[in-house]
Amino acid sequence: MSTIALQEPELPLAADDFSALEQRVLRMVELVKTEREARAAAEDRVATLEQKIQQLIEQSSNTATHIEALEQERETVRLRVERLLKHLDEITA
Repeated sequence: MSTIALQEPELPLAADDFSALEQRVLRMVELVKTEREARAAAEDRVATLEQKIQQLIEQSSNTATHIEALEQERETVRLRVERLLKHLDEITA
């Protein structure tokens, strides 16, 4: 097949057709600008949320470490109290 047969015949554009095309192009440009702004805003929000997530992860880790320290301290105090109670039982027995 010839490529000439696949080409559509060229039609001269009327002034109204050109204006309509121009309006469509301008609307598309505005749409692209709006979408780019929305994308930039979404990317900023994602970056902010990722930073907040990282802070929460660090805070969670610090809290877990603190809880472990408190549990160890509680166990130490429990053992000391048991030892004191044992001494008291020995005195009263």
